[in-house]
Amino acid sequence: MKAILFTAYGSPDVLQFKEVDRPAPAPGEVLVKVYAAAANPLDWHFMRGAPFIARLGNGLRKPKNHILGADLAGEVIAVGQHVTAFQPGDQVFGEIGLGAFAEYVCVKERSLALKPANVSFEQAASVPVVGFTAVQGLRDFGKVAAGQKVLVNGASGGVGSFAVQYAKAMGAEVTGVCSARNLELVRSIGADHVLDYAAVDFTANGQKYDLIYDAIGNRSVGDYRRALKPGGRCVVAGFISFPRMLTHAIWGGISSKFSDAAVGIMGSARPNQADLLVIKDLLETGKIVPVIDRHYPLSQTADAIRYLETGRARGKVIINIAPASELAAS
Repeated sequence: MKAILFTAYGSPDVLQFKEVDRPAPAPGEVLVKVYAAAANPLDWHFMRGAPFIARLGNGLRKPKNHILGADLAGEVIAVGQHVTAFQPGDQVFGEIGLGAFAEYVCVKERSLALKPANVSFEQAASVPVVGFTAVQGLRDFGKVAAGQKVLVNGASGGVGSFAVQYAKAMGAEVTGVCSARNLELVRSIGADHVLDYAAVDFTANGQKYDLIYDAIGNRSVGDYRRALKPGGRCVVAGFISFPRMLTHAIWGGISSKFSDAAVGIMGSARPNQADLLVIKDLLETGKIVPVIDRHYPLSQTADAIRYLETGRARGKVIINIAPASELAAS
């Protein structure tokens, strides 16, 4: 099979389009033919080995697992012993951590769910990582509730565009912060209010929020506190720079002891099947409509990562692994 390999940490130049052996499923695993995968910041952090904490699970000096790709959607081709949830022919999606930038991958059955029939493989592949991050950040850390005023910073990106829609589905009044070119996009996915970050400083315009969900993490703890109502919460999601993450964690924790407004770092989301089924339901009911910016063939994955690293992607960047004719037939 064909796959994208990396055997050293570095820029997208380390990614190689190679032929490798097709895997066989172990007990408790299924073999998935991958139709589509999504590129995530998670991938380029693993690729570059930065921040250094990203190397802890995959080798300090060089990567032990050589195939990137966390999000996938595809078809079950074979099942290992003791698999009960899936059978060959099932269309599935999920997050697997590493390995999705390949034509075939073996996956633990607990990492997958049946693909909703009303979305494409590309749409299904676009949502697991961002879905876990947004749902767990807003629900578990932010305690989002109907009637709250919620602000999403970075509302046009992959995580942010999911967060806007999820907060709306929970009954919140949502303000999205993004660049001027993305204002209409963010409005179209349900934001009640949109702010151009270059024209309006959401931390200094006098508006107060019950919950701030920051998918960028580019403001100080003091900035967040100015924009929170008494008793409000701010959740900073995803991989921000390690110094800023440490500062947010320390000062957010200290300031929260002297105020009823809390600022906290979410850290990495926890993939699990229960929340994958929550995401599946959000897709099936139309409460989440995936936002996809660009598509790249597997052979051009390095270009996809380069584009993602610019920080200008609107929604998700998709890697099409099966030929377009196969995707259409499926």
